[in-house]
Amino acid sequence: MIFLLVNFLLLASVSTALCATSSSIVYVAGDGTGKYNCDGKDDHVQINQALKFVASNSKYTTVHLKGPFTYVIDDTLLIGSNTILEGDSSAVIKLANNAGWVAMKPLIKQMSSSGNSNIVVRGFKVNGNRKGNSKVSLGDGHYNIMYFTNCNNIKVYNMYMYDGLGDGLRANSCKNIQFYNNKLYKMGHDGLFAISSQYVQAWKNRITCRTNSGLRIWNSNHVKFHDNVIDSFYDWSAGGPGIQIEKGGTDTGTMDSISIYNNVIHNTYGPGIWIFNYDTASATKDLGKNVRIHNNVFYRTGTNPSITWVGGVIISGFHNTYIENNVFDGIYHVAIANLYPENYSPSYTSKSVYAIIARNNIIVNTLKRKKSPGGTGYGVMNYLASKNHKIYLQYNCLYNNAVGNYKSCTSKTDIHVNPLFASQTKHDYHLKSTTGRWNGKTWVKDTVISPCIDAGHPSWSYSHEPKPNGKRINIGRYGNTIYASKSKS
Repeated sequence: MIFLLVNFLLLASVSTALCATSSSIVYVAGDGTGKYNCDGKDDHVQINQALKFVASNSKYTTVHLKGPFTYVIDDTLLIGSNTILEGDSSAVIKLANNAGWVAMKPLIKQMSSSGNSNIVVRGFKVNGNRKGNSKVSLGDGHYNIMYFTNCNNIKVYNMYMYDGLGDGLRANSCKNIQFYNNKLYKMGHDGLFAISSQYVQAWKNRITCRTNSGLRIWNSNHVKFHDNVIDSFYDWSAGGPGIQIEKGGTDTGTMDSISIYNNVIHNTYGPGIWIFNYDTASATKDLGKNVRIHNNVFYRTGTNPSITWVGGVIISGFHNTYIENNVFDGIYHVAIANLYPENYSPSYTSKSVYAIIARNNIIVNTLKRKKSPGGTGYGVMNYLASKNHKIYLQYNCLYNNAVGNYKSCTSKTDIHVNPLFASQTKHDYHLKSTTGRWNGKTWVKDTVISPCIDAGHPSWSYSHEPKPNGKRINIGRYGNTIYASKSKS
């Protein structure tokens, strides 16, 4: 009996040890089974001990938070180079009530003030605890979930961040940022905010905005935002644009490699996308240019009743912004516009011309904005025609816009007909076709065919469209994609 009891205790000890550390993983738990164990109070102490252990032992790579458990922290978690901070989907990090931290002190940041490399955060939840820290204003830099500076190779994915007071991920002077498959609900500022950073990519995120935008860059370049769904809710704190692209301040670097595609942006309080250069000293067309916005869907963006600069895509101070093969449906104020925000009028250099080139888009059902609605509700408007901002329109389809299709701009190649969507009420913007339309599962045939099929720019590629494709690109979201509706022949 004594022998059996000793063996049982040895086996139990081995089992616990394996759970506490498995190969390169160090476990943190709330049930006593981790190498580091928490009790739901000041849990940052044990988590930081685990992170420090991994950072100082090259055989270990990962700190894993076991769930189900809520880890309450009252100080910042510090993550080092070559470190993964991960957790079960039932593990939650929660900011303590009435934390009282200074501005820009985040819940998670890099260990070294000079920067770290190869950081991964994945798999668990973060409760920003806005309710428990309600004395702090939203959007003032308090309690960002993550804030990394001078770091390289950052991956944040499969996270659920909610009820925050600041940004989901804020990155300053970083390189190679990947932000994907995350769900963000009511952050206190931006979902992702990259400042003076390079090679930033965000995809397949589901973001509901509060206070500001879903995805934002400032003085950053080599950026791809794609396949995201971004919206907000109707409330005074509901936020600004879905995506915000801005240039200005002391950073005079170039922003000329930015692509925004395959996103669905809807019901945002501010514009769907806001692109703005407020650095008047260096606002030339060589510094902010060649943003490409293509194959996105925008509907009912710009619901804010308190500002005038709402709409679909609002731009000023960027040169050669290409807006191609998008759908704009039921946008408040205007689908596409050159426009300064209210109470702001920068003096860009008079020698530069800032152009929007809009091709192959569908713009329908534009509504008057809620604040100062008079004279609004056009499909495309150029408020800055006298300030060297121009809009070139080619082979778009505009239909049923509240007060008209154009203001201070025009087109000789656009068409003005019902595009015949598969289901506008369900926001299915595939074009009806008697030959074949993709319904999400298979190809179906309609009794009518859309006039937007084979009506895009005649020089534009149609190589990805299924046959028969009429040897010409379709107008709209699915033009030159494998889901483009089929031609008659």
